[in-house]
Amino acid sequence: MLDKLFDPDVIAVIGASRTEGKVGHAVLKNLLQGAGHKVIPINPNVTEILGLKCYADVLDVPEKIDLAVIVVPAAAVPSAMEKCGQAHISYVVVISAGFKEASLEGARLEREITAIAGKYGIRMVGPNCLGIIDTSSSLNASFAASMAFPGNIAMMSQSGAICTVTLDWADRTGVGFSKFISLGNKADLAENDFLELFRKDDSTAVIAAYLEGVKDGPRFMDVARNVTREKPVIIVKSGRTAVGSRAVSSHTGTLAGSDAAYTAAFRQSGVIRADSLEEMLDYSRAFSTYPLPRGKKVAILTNAGGLGILTADACHSIGLSITSFEEETITKLRQKLPEAAGLYNPVDVLGDAGPQLYEHALEVLLADPNVDGIIVLVSPQAMTDVPAIAKSLIKIIKTSDKPILCNLAGGTRIAAGEELLNKHSIPNYPSSERAVASLKALCDYSSIKVKEHTAPVTIPVNREAAQKIIDDAIASGRRTLGLESMGLLKAYGIPVVRSRMAGNLPEAIAVCEEIGYPVVMKIISPDISHKTDVGGIKLNLRNAEDVERAYLTMMSDVKHYMPNAHITGVQVQQMVTGGKEVIIGMDRDPQFGPLLMFGLGGVYVEFLKDVSFAVAPINDKEAQHMIASIKTYPLIAGVRGETPSDIKAMIDTLLKVSQLVMDFPFLTEFEINPLMVMPEGKGCLAMDVRMTLRKE
Repeated sequence: MLDKLFDPDVIAVIGASRTEGKVGHAVLKNLLQGAGHKVIPINPNVTEILGLKCYADVLDVPEKIDLAVIVVPAAAVPSAMEKCGQAHISYVVVISAGFKEASLEGARLEREITAIAGKYGIRMVGPNCLGIIDTSSSLNASFAASMAFPGNIAMMSQSGAICTVTLDWADRTGVGFSKFISLGNKADLAENDFLELFRKDDSTAVIAAYLEGVKDGPRFMDVARNVTREKPVIIVKSGRTAVGSRAVSSHTGTLAGSDAAYTAAFRQSGVIRADSLEEMLDYSRAFSTYPLPRGKKVAILTNAGGLGILTADACHSIGLSITSFEEETITKLRQKLPEAAGLYNPVDVLGDAGPQLYEHALEVLLADPNVDGIIVLVSPQAMTDVPAIAKSLIKIIKTSDKPILCNLAGGTRIAAGEELLNKHSIPNYPSSERAVASLKALCDYSSIKVKEHTAPVTIPVNREAAQKIIDDAIASGRRTLGLESMGLLKAYGIPVVRSRMAGNLPEAIAVCEEIGYPVVMKIISPDISHKTDVGGIKLNLRNAEDVERAYLTMMSDVKHYMPNAHITGVQVQQMVTGGKEVIIGMDRDPQFGPLLMFGLGGVYVEFLKDVSFAVAPINDKEAQHMIASIKTYPLIAGVRGETPSDIKAMIDTLLKVSQLVMDFPFLTEFEINPLMVMPEGKGCLAMDVRMTLRKE
């Protein structure tokens, strides 16, 4: 798959130029520095460029062209694509900009070239991209300032500038890449295609990406889940804020989508999310260099107490364990370390320690079964021979089956040691915090790699009854459904509170008598989302007089706060006490589909914001994770002798909601708030529901 894209025999540069400084010249020059490819410039205005015969058109070239790189103005790209199709060219990289990222006319041009590619079966990278690089085939079909060093990291980026920044950083540190892909606008080939390629690529061990959005969210999750079982995937996703999302849209025309959806999708599919380009590069180097740890137990080796303490704090705050050593380890450390040295974790070999002491301490720590990984800290004292210590570290790191991450701390006095590490492809993390974060990424992937994914179980439901409720709402022109749609929950086996609707006060009193006191009365209106805010909920009504007073007050309050709200009546519910209120919701994300939400419910949910998310469909383990990952989980699980809430009932409800929102794509928003969860073994009851249907 895509073999000739990255290892073509014959390459045509459409828009090749004689002029230094032009993209068409830079691309041609970069291609000529590779080996094993025949490069043909295409330009109707000249006969020769850089000593190569120039053709006016790809149709004039006698050889079969495998790859065309297009660097002409956007308006000329459709014609160039058409000729590529006629010439039976299988792969095209469109570097030209001026498409959907620029204007409506650019978007039209992009649709046109995509249609041409589809017509001829051409696979296309771009448009609006830097190009592609493959170090194993010596291909540099880009206008990057330099060729990447060979290595085992595959990188793809939706931003050409991020590509050039990364290549420049790699040039300084000596980091190598297997493949380097600028995705551009992703009109055809996109991240899912390249993830599948990287998974099968023997020269790739680590996958890194800068993305502004994904083209097909559900497929991305399926592909990434398969890839991460074999290779780590690290992604930095921009557009996390509203301002960033707008910038993304103007940059590559990508709809950014909900950041909560991306966070959930990455976690569920095993992707490690980096919060910055710096983190992505740090993590990529760690995966490229070190073996995976077997656990999260960390040893710290330092020649400076303060650095050791800061590193221990960083480990604790990020979820790594500062391990305790075996007695034998303490004994062996004591044999050679100075009397004043710290023998426990962190191990402090003192400021005058030389390479021999570092070597001894490292070898002893590596032999301890309680140590899964080590952070080594070196501060440059006047007597510290940093290059000699670096050489000792290199020797041990190269043969260790446990990760040893280095922080040679400082500036000019550690530069020579850092250079030695770089020459041996070993990263020096500029701060202990960055080393700790990278070790945590290694630990996380150790768990991801062995995580089993099971498909959700299909639950028996009355889908026909649910469909009728939705069809009736659509037929009557209603797009927002509230308490009157409790039947939809019943159809999916979700327990609901005993309730009846009433259109006026006499009906309300009659219904209350039928249900039995005490009761709750709630306003029914498609225009009111937050009933409490407008006086639309009355609790603990114990007789007909309470009901009459509450009804009249409620109608008066609602008319005052929302005079234009359409009121269809009230719902009378059995008064339920003794449970805890949670919320289960769904918002349909444009990239990933139904995004489920779980959290502490009731009137405080928007203020506490203690919620978790997952992309549907989910299985029981994912439902359990959603519940356990909120900060207030101890309140649900039972604190200080309290009986735990019925977690099994919550899991069951989450699974049913997941199936419901997957079964009905017409639902764009859905919320049960509150779901009253009773003590363990006593179930739960949906007390209120609200959903929105798609307008089309």
